[in-house]
Amino acid sequence: MNIGEPLHPGLSAELATQVTEENSASAWGSGNLPVFATPAMIALMESASAAAVQDKLPPGCSTVGTELKVRHLSATPVGLEVRARGELLGQDRRRLSFKVEAWDPAGKIGEGTHERFIVENEHFLKKTREKMPK
Repeated sequence: MNIGEPLHPGLSAELATQVTEENSASAWGSGNLPVFATPAMIALMESASAAAVQDKLPPGCSTVGTELKVRHLSATPVGLEVRARGELLGQDRRRLSFKVEAWDPAGKIGEGTHERFIVENEHFLKKTREKMPK
C-alpha cells in the first residue's frame, strides 16, 4: 500500500460533546455514578486523533486505533461539555503516534498517548470479513 506523503507532526483536531445520561459511567457500565464515562472520554480522544489526519490520507484509506494509554484525572458531571484534542506526534510508515488530552470547563480531565495505523479500507474490511464462519 502506498500511504502517500508523510504526515507532519502537529496536525491536530478538537472535538466536543455534552455529558449526558447516555455517556455516563452508569450507562456505559464502567461505574455506577452519573459522571462522564472513561470509555466515552477515550472514544472522544480517538475520534479527535482520527479527525486530525483523515483529510491528509490517500483516498480509500483511514486509520484504526491500536493502542491507548490514558489517565482519567477528574470526573465531569452530567450537563457540562467535554472537549478532547488529538495531536500527531510522529509517524513510522503506517503507525501514527498522538498526544491526547481532554478538558471540561474546570480544567484538564484526561491525558495520554494513542496509536493509530493507516489502513486501506477495502483490504482491511476484506481481512475482517474472512473471520466470519463459512
